[in-house]
Amino acid sequence: MALKGNLRDFNTSQLLNLINLAHKTGKLTIDGHDSQGVVLYFKDGRLIRASQGSDSKKLTDILVQAGKLSPDQAHAVNSRVPSNTDRAIGRYLLEHRLISRDDIIQGVKDYMLNIVYDLFTWKEGNFVFEQDVLPDGDKLVIPLNLDNVILEGSRRIQESEKLYEELPDLGSIALKITDKPLKDVKLTQDDWRVISHIHPRNTVKQIAQNTNMDEFQIRKIVYGMLQAGLVELVRPDGFVDRRQTPAYERRERRGVGQTPAEKRSVVTKLIERIKRI
Repeated sequence: MALKGNLRDFNTSQLLNLINLAHKTGKLTIDGHDSQGVVLYFKDGRLIRASQGSDSKKLTDILVQAGKLSPDQAHAVNSRVPSNTDRAIGRYLLEHRLISRDDIIQGVKDYMLNIVYDLFTWKEGNFVFEQDVLPDGDKLVIPLNLDNVILEGSRRIQESEKLYEELPDLGSIALKITDKPLKDVKLTQDDWRVISHIHPRNTVKQIAQNTNMDEFQIRKIVYGMLQAGLVELVRPDGFVDRRQTPAYERRERRGVGQTPAEKRSVVTKLIERIKRI
């Protein structure tokens, strides 16, 4: 029987801890209220694959996002590998010495971790864990120790909460470069990527999408630039705020929800259920 629940009652850290401690094998699907769903696969309590939305992202796309391949290289590889499976693409890349094995592993690992770390910021989302379901055999899997993932994810929660207070809505703010000389500041490659996409019409959310960064990464970079006096926050050109407060936020603001005792009861039931799987 599949394990089902919601992250409101049983958060990401608790869920991964159970899978880790029970050495579970299976597929975990989590549906977000305002984002693409996430699918995670585990084997013997270790994370082996992660995907967001549809599982159609090719290995070449992941490596382009990681900066390991250029878009032109990816297009050429895709046209020469008819099957477009992870394993076929990986073999082609290695045989033609376009990339090293370590670069492939690191690129996929970073992609997986970005998806999982983002999950730690989710406050709600229905989840289903299906026992003994594994990805197709042609998918590339990279086993990752969940202990390290949980520790880093928990650390990011604390940092993310502070960053969220400073930059709550990335879709309603843009950046403006100040008069402070950039040559006087030591900037990282990611800093320059963000700066290159600063435009009066580009929201911070759009900059994140254009640079393939998640919300934690872009918030951290923008916050650092704000502290250094390199940028200031402005409204995007033509911005009109048409947002409506989602129902779940209205409920939270009114204080309507489960009591701590009710939440503990739900968590206890979920723990007992996963032990029986």
